[in-house]
Amino acid sequence: MEKYDYLEQVTSDVKDYINWEIDLKDYEDREELAEDLNDRLFANDSVTGNASGSYYCNAWKAEEALSHNFDLMMEAYEEFGGMPSMDDFSAEAAYVTIRCYLLPQAIEAALDELEDEGKLVFGEEEDEDEDEDTEDPTNEEDC
Repeated sequence: MEKYDYLEQVTSDVKDYINWEIDLKDYEDREELAEDLNDRLFANDSVTGNASGSYYCNAWKAEEALSHNFDLMMEAYEEFGGMPSMDDFSAEAAYVTIRCYLLPQAIEAALDELEDEGKLVFGEEEDEDEDEDTEDPTNEEDC
């Protein structure tokens, strides 16, 4: 089994959210956008899973992602005040905790990627080249 790359996955979800839900002309600069994204996405199920307490709504998938990421899980719990008791522990909650922990780093990585692609333009109209038949990846079903 290949090690699950949380940062890569969260970064991808942040980029999808920006592409589908954010109008860059509403922001003056990158800093303002990053602050707003941190506020919005911390409790967003399509990026962190923190609104419902589960990203996948599937404990098995969460357990698979946690495999080989024990150190990262411990870092995340340390940042947020320590490990829950074994009675309160769940793989889905641990998975969400890691995604929340990595969110600021993922936002910066997503913004860097969009900037490198020339897609991070503030205060101006964007090109309307989007394919209207494409499904919005951030519109997932609830658990």
